[in-house]
Amino acid sequence: MNYVLPILLIAVLVTGLVKRVNVYDGFVCGAKKSIDLSLSVFPYLAAVFVMVNALHASGADVYITKILAPPFSLLGIPQEVVQLILLRPFSGSGSLAILTDVYNTYGTDSYIGRCASVIMGSSETVFYVASVYFAGTKVRHTGWAIPIALACNLLGAVAACLLCRVL
Repeated sequence: MNYVLPILLIAVLVTGLVKRVNVYDGFVCGAKKSIDLSLSVFPYLAAVFVMVNALHASGADVYITKILAPPFSLLGIPQEVVQLILLRPFSGSGSLAILTDVYNTYGTDSYIGRCASVIMGSSETVFYVASVYFAGTKVRHTGWAIPIALACNLLGAVAACLLCRVL
């Protein structure tokens, strides 16, 4: 396992030599483009971070969780992981903090802990990924990409809790 990175590096260098490509110049060109990408993505990421912090600071996340807990329970999702499901599309670090809190409160081997683990592993930070991807490709009309990704996150949470209940 410790040899994967050196082997990958050697493979890139050998491929560059065979194709007569200046690997170093390619690396520098890619690094320059990454700075431009970072600058174009920053406003989108800042908006997501400000929104998540504003929801948490105002306490609105707690009220939204209480309102959505009954419909989520009809889908088989425990109330204790609803906040994780709601925050996961926006913030990876925030959802990791909620996951840690679930572990500390209910334990890692409890039904709720297992549900939270599978939800965390099978979902994505949709808005972060979308902002990075769409800012990098200069796409302004996302169409159905974000609603479909959010629906998949929800279906993944339902499947996660169902599987944790059955297994």
